[in-house]
Amino acid sequence: MSKTPKDRAATSEKFINLKVTNPPKNSVGFGALKSAVTQVSKYMKPSDALKISTKINQKGGFDCPGCAWPDPDDERSALGEYCENGMKAMAEEAQKNTIGASFFAKHSVDELSEWSDFEIGKSGRLAEPMYLPKGATHYQPISWKDAFNKVATHLNALNTPDEAVFYTSGRTTNEAAFLYQLFVREYGTANLPDCSNMCHEASGKALSETLGIGKGSVTLNDLYKAEVVMVVGQNPGTNHPRMLTALEKCKNNGGKIITINPLKEVGLMKFTNPQSPLKMLSGGTALTDVFVPVTINGDVAFFKAILLKLLEKEETTGNVFDKAFINEYTSGYDAFIKDLKQYSFDDCLKASGVSKATFNAVFDIILNNNKIIICWAMGLTQHENAVDNIRELVNLLLLKGSIGKEGAGTCPVRGHSNVQGDRTVGIWEAAPQAFLDKIEAKYGFKPTTKHGYSVIDAIEGMYKKEAKVFFGLGGNFISAVPDTNYSAQALANCNLTVHVSTKLNRSHLVTGKEALILPCLGRAEKDYQKSGIQTQSVENSMGVVSSTKGILEPCSDKIISEVAVVCGIANATLKNRSKIDWLAYKDDYALVRNDIEEVVDGFKDYNTKLKQPSGFYLPNGARVRQFKTKTGKANFSINKLPEWKLKQDELVMMTIRSHDQFNTTIYGLNDRYRGVFNERRIIFMNKDDMKSRGLEEQQVVQLQSTFNGVVRKANNFKVVGYDIPKYCCATYFPEANVLVPLDNFAHTAKTPASKSIVITVHAN
Repeated sequence: MSKTPKDRAATSEKFINLKVTNPPKNSVGFGALKSAVTQVSKYMKPSDALKISTKINQKGGFDCPGCAWPDPDDERSALGEYCENGMKAMAEEAQKNTIGASFFAKHSVDELSEWSDFEIGKSGRLAEPMYLPKGATHYQPISWKDAFNKVATHLNALNTPDEAVFYTSGRTTNEAAFLYQLFVREYGTANLPDCSNMCHEASGKALSETLGIGKGSVTLNDLYKAEVVMVVGQNPGTNHPRMLTALEKCKNNGGKIITINPLKEVGLMKFTNPQSPLKMLSGGTALTDVFVPVTINGDVAFFKAILLKLLEKEETTGNVFDKAFINEYTSGYDAFIKDLKQYSFDDCLKASGVSKATFNAVFDIILNNNKIIICWAMGLTQHENAVDNIRELVNLLLLKGSIGKEGAGTCPVRGHSNVQGDRTVGIWEAAPQAFLDKIEAKYGFKPTTKHGYSVIDAIEGMYKKEAKVFFGLGGNFISAVPDTNYSAQALANCNLTVHVSTKLNRSHLVTGKEALILPCLGRAEKDYQKSGIQTQSVENSMGVVSSTKGILEPCSDKIISEVAVVCGIANATLKNRSKIDWLAYKDDYALVRNDIEEVVDGFKDYNTKLKQPSGFYLPNGARVRQFKTKTGKANFSINKLPEWKLKQDELVMMTIRSHDQFNTTIYGLNDRYRGVFNERRIIFMNKDDMKSRGLEEQQVVQLQSTFNGVVRKANNFKVVGYDIPKYCCATYFPEANVLVPLDNFAHTAKTPASKSIVITVHAN
């Protein structure tokens, strides 16, 4: 009997051989070098590894498919402008082994679903398009022409274009993303959910409302020159390791670093720069000046406490707030202050879980400096009140005048290499009317103005059988989204599921009635088209658009580029009713950029500017104090404290990555920086919480969440005592995604609340 969608989506519950040690006191250095070399030597051809190491993130090279951290504008390290996890990403994408017809003939979908996510990902690069017919147990090869026609047949058979869902991963280049959204809009829908819906959507909403642009306002050079950098809800040592180099430069220039996070992440404590032989020998740089162990989702409370003390100081001594900036550039100050005065400092500090001594250390730094940058990531954006979290940070920056000047501003750190660029060029289920008007003027068709599905909407639509075709351009959808069991059934309800991928992942095993796997080129591979080897482009976290051009030969002659996939499907689906010459785009990506220049603001002379070695900056109003909000100014906002009322046996859980992981990609089974090895089914708990429940180290437990009357369970997790605030705990995703309710998300942003799930822990 075939496995259910729920069973296929489930991560392996088998234990291996858990080993727990004390977390290290230093990060990167020789340990990172050893880990990277081990991955590369095991999974890549030596010649490919050498080529990649000299061209990744270099001018004229290719962009790392991992995180979106920016490259320096000027000189880049000759020793390697990449990090440990960047090389792990390349070892994953440029694997020496390939899989095709014989592999899938040998292994059924049910069998593959029993493998761990690590085993699935390391099975090899996808080498040819594969098709799973209705009722079949094994994928079988299919030609590209037949694959395109299969997609076209399903799309054209729908009652309405809104019955199709078109998902996008953040690794997709600007060129592929622009063509993808163009095809979807000409097809007739705006169902363009993407990975931004699950990570920084709350940042975009909050920043657009308060500062007029849904992106950060700082450059890399600003980080070097800041007096204070606050790193909030972020673990750059694992998720954006090259950020540590920027923080080190800030420290060397006299800056202070404040780290706010429930977990003390070793990467932010001490950093040994592998690009500096002297640092490698001397033991590195202490980064964090004050560590703030805030309780999970206690961030608004902590920042409100800071704001209250700043207000008290302003009213007694003056010269604390930047009144000149506030008067000229902001709106809503009086209403904000009136609301702030309703709160009690003591209540806010208590709700944050932070001690008075730690608070005072932070307050003294904030009080005496005005060039402040606040960086954040998922620790702030994946809560019901995520938008409030970011707006409260902005309130602090506005009071200090720390927006639109050197060494100051907002810095949301994006998690995937081109997630920001994808949104810029139109991957948006709620695109502004001005963008849609430009599409109409350029191409002669009228895009729908109805907002499409976000990720959560798409899952609900598929579950209710209101959406019948799922198309994923990159990513590992089932492992990224919340509520795993519900989401798996949603995908299974589709008539067709399609995934464009470089390698096998769990989403290929949770299928609709029919399924396609369409293999595409990796970022490091040469893209041969009629006009020659193609250059593409991406946008990093700080709004720099730069070129990326592959250097390796494709791993198979049966894989094609994402651009070619999109153009092939668009051509097969729309045929003569299209107003666009899709195959011309496939032949020459410069033509795509010419059109982006006409349709998307900020891309004038795109092809010319892209030839600049460091790329070019897109316009950023907040960076120059031109705030494109409804008021024409930067807006103060009013934000409530989240109300937590845990019962005696309840904990609040956040999902996190291990160090051997990037997003849903599992590089290995170790979390070196937290002292955990050979296992992923872990729950980190405060030792007092363990004691009160009678739990011992490595005891096997079951986790349970209850939301809106629905009980969700996750079996076989081992308890690890850890330095985490009381009543808080942490688990890895995707293993714990089964506990995250689909209907628990950020207001106005619909970002899943994966960082604040109320659970109970039960001994097996």
